[in-house]
Amino acid sequence: MNSYRVKGKLIPYLFIAPAAIVIAALVVYPIANGIYISFFNTNLVNKWEFTGLQHYLKAVVDQDFRESVIRTFIFTFWVVIGHFVLGFIIASLVNRPLRGRAFFRGILIMPWIFPDVVVALLWKWIFNTQNGILNALLLNFGLTDSAVSWLGSASTAMACVVFVSIWKGYPLVMVQLLAGIQTISNDLYEAAKIDGANVVQRFRYVTVPSLKPIISTVLILDTVWVFKQFTLVYIQTQGGPGSSTMVSAIEIYKRAFNYFEFGYASAESVFILIICYAIGKIFRRLMDSE
Repeated sequence: MNSYRVKGKLIPYLFIAPAAIVIAALVVYPIANGIYISFFNTNLVNKWEFTGLQHYLKAVVDQDFRESVIRTFIFTFWVVIGHFVLGFIIASLVNRPLRGRAFFRGILIMPWIFPDVVVALLWKWIFNTQNGILNALLLNFGLTDSAVSWLGSASTAMACVVFVSIWKGYPLVMVQLLAGIQTISNDLYEAAKIDGANVVQRFRYVTVPSLKPIISTVLILDTVWVFKQFTLVYIQTQGGPGSSTMVSAIEIYKRAFNYFEFGYASAESVFILIICYAIGKIFRRLMDSE
């Protein structure tokens, strides 16, 4: 009898064991190993000089790292806003009973399907100063007198990578919000209409409260995802020109693989991990508040 009870208690753990092992191998171990490396001045092979909190103290006063974090916040703010606004508008439009809406949903989700590398290379070609289609169109229609160096100018590079990141990521937000909108009962909207609520009031008092849990999840996941964006920015600008698009992910990458400061790069990564965790907690607090 006791053996059956023991087996009964072990069965739930056996079911979750595969997922737990995968998470431990792909998430927990890399994070723990990164934290461990941050306490050493190392080449990851035969040099392991213990430095304690030296790398963390250095990161706090490092102007380049601080500026990259500030730049990342700016980049993340505009991209997340763009994802959410564009995703919400398109989700509301494709939720209407329009002819061919299934086709349009398939077309609109395509940017998310393409790999980041493909998207970055595609837009890098579009923004190309000499052979890019964007400059060709602007010159052809007389909207500019000379070709614009979109990714080669500090005044336009950040705006370009923000635009590309918005274009690439809005479909995921759109799909999540569309799924939430479709769960809202029409009876709520009909009751609001009977009570005299206009379109704006129905959106404020019916749509938003009903989507609150989904909005919270979308904003948290999207913010953390964008905050650690690397591929789209690196392939297009590699952090340049100068340091105008040097977000924290590229700063950490160059610190590790260009300067071989693996311990310091790991310490910077730990700071980014803490920031991402704090962002999630702040969003949860804000969304839980009425």
